[in-house]
Amino acid sequence: MATLYILKSEKYNRYYIGSTNNLKRRLAEHNLGKTLSTKFIRPLKAVFIQDYEMIEEARSIERKLKKFKSRIILERIISEGCIKVKI
Repeated sequence: MATLYILKSEKYNRYYIGSTNNLKRRLAEHNLGKTLSTKFIRPLKAVFIQDYEMIEEARSIERKLKKFKSRIILERIISEGCIKVKI
């Protein structure tokens, strides 16, 4: 099982997109400052989680979402609660 996730900085109102095979561990790493890209925007909370069978699928969608660089798209995904189509 793999997970695509979107984190939101509670302090800076910024988003981070990632994927993992262990969400609990990965979220702890982000909030402990072990991830350079999120170290300075802590604390973070998961605002979107979607599971996939294979990590490759989650990572593929993660890369595509990051390429969009669109807050509007991320907020729509969060409000709808799922990614409805393959990107």
